[in-house]
Amino acid sequence: MKQSGGTDEQKRRAGESAADAVSDGMVVGLGTGSTAATAIRELGRRVDSGLDIRGIPTSYESRQMARKAGIPLTSLTEATPDVAIDGADQIAGFDLIKGGGAAHAREKLVDTAADRFLVVADETKLASPLDLAVPIEVLPDAEPVVSSNLDALGGTPELRDAERKDGPVVTDNGNLVIDCAFGAIADPAALATDLAAIPGVVEHGLFVGVADEIHVGTETGVDVTER
Repeated sequence: MKQSGGTDEQKRRAGESAADAVSDGMVVGLGTGSTAATAIRELGRRVDSGLDIRGIPTSYESRQMARKAGIPLTSLTEATPDVAIDGADQIAGFDLIKGGGAAHAREKLVDTAADRFLVVADETKLASPLDLAVPIEVLPDAEPVVSSNLDALGGTPELRDAERKDGPVVTDNGNLVIDCAFGAIADPAALATDLAAIPGVVEHGLFVGVADEIHVGTETGVDVTER
């Protein structure tokens, strides 16, 4: 699932704005994607200057980035995040579509466990209503059954193909990803409930009412919206 993004400067502003919410002693959920990466790099700079935090990564990518940035790591079995900082593929109010990086199952686990979930994005991610295809992580053997159920819900499912290799995308969990287009999503909460009820679905990319703050980088600064 691809879409155009904003400028690096907009992403940097959003990431640094969310990083400002992190203080000594916190456990931080570290999101996946280009905008979340700006927050990880900024947190790494602050750790280098003496900030005492631990991070919980949401993907192999964010784990590697955090290690490179010098952020000490922990896990959900050892700590609960005080705050999670993560990006989004599309934002409508406080409802999100995530999963462009195929990490949404782990992202949802960490983001919902956090006391506060801060979304970082650029202006191109704002929409009303949500209308991107919804990423759905599925057990490999369940793909035909899940696709049939998605058809019955009025969706158009498409198995996500990998880039620069033959075959489908495989998640960090060893599962497949179906991107399912529903057009304009009038009721994200109802659709989220329907998707979660399909046998074989590990997790879907609708994050409904989970975010506590939205940090949007603009050409001139950052717009912050709190729930």
